[in-house]
Amino acid sequence: MNFELVLANFLNPPVLFFFLGLGAILLRAGLEIPQPLPKFFSLYLLLSIGFKGGAELREGGFSGEVLTTLGAATFMAGAIPLWMFFALRKRLGAENGAAVAATYGSVSVVTFVAALAFLNNLKIESSGHMVAAMALMESPAIIIGVALARRFGENLGEKLNWGEVLRDAFLNGSVYVLCGSFLVGLLVSHESAQSLEPFTGQVFKGILCLFLLEMGMVCGQKLGSLKELGVSTALFAFVSPLINGTLGLLIAKGLGMSLGDAFLFTVLCASASYIAVPAAMRLAVPRANPGVYVSMALALTFPFNIVLGLPLYMWAVNFFWK
Repeated sequence: MNFELVLANFLNPPVLFFFLGLGAILLRAGLEIPQPLPKFFSLYLLLSIGFKGGAELREGGFSGEVLTTLGAATFMAGAIPLWMFFALRKRLGAENGAAVAATYGSVSVVTFVAALAFLNNLKIESSGHMVAAMALMESPAIIIGVALARRFGENLGEKLNWGEVLRDAFLNGSVYVLCGSFLVGLLVSHESAQSLEPFTGQVFKGILCLFLLEMGMVCGQKLGSLKELGVSTALFAFVSPLINGTLGLLIAKGLGMSLGDAFLFTVLCASASYIAVPAAMRLAVPRANPGVYVSMALALTFPFNIVLGLPLYMWAVNFFWK
């Protein structure tokens, strides 16, 4: 592995701001970000990524490659939670195992954003339809995780409202804004898309730095929950993204994806959701312990992917694409 790539990623401003936020919590610096602002940062990033992805897909057009990639994304969103559930069921129990499986079967939008910034720094292009692939991978894992918990878990004592679960999976705020802005970018003209470039392009990296500063603070607050995890479970939070990323890499190679698209597909498979899935699991699987599945995704897997995962996945893609 090229350690210069690791160093370059570590010294990337968004990553450094993540550690700045983490340090603020560990050092009790008294730093606070007013609550409406993190929601604004998240909304901006989703809108910008979705819009630019839709505009790029409009320019490039639909093709068999696009449909194949979307099909592969949907397949992985179903396959990952299945193998992870049966690997964790005996260790964590059915409810916690299902919640963790859904968490890692879904995707982290923030990790995807960091991956786009990483590609931009390396001046490697990617396709707009990868945003659609990310959107498709958000919801299926939630449905599968809930179904597994109901099938193998204890009787929850009340009938599950599947309508609420499906609504939360497909119409939660992040999915709605991402898909909606993607559709807007797909429909508008080239001139209209260019008129938004200062907002969706030039401001993007600064907002990303602010968002990762806040994410570093959130991770720091979650570190105390790690005591609820056993050593083997904590290690699984580092091993599972490597396994899932390798599966994604092999599929990307088999489908002949470009370098940038293969990297993003690998990152999507290796990431874990800590926003959409926890909201759905609290409703559908209340017996599952958020101290387990949220801590694994947010306090362990997310920092690992941001700091070491991105350069590691890029090295692997470069190795196989030689």
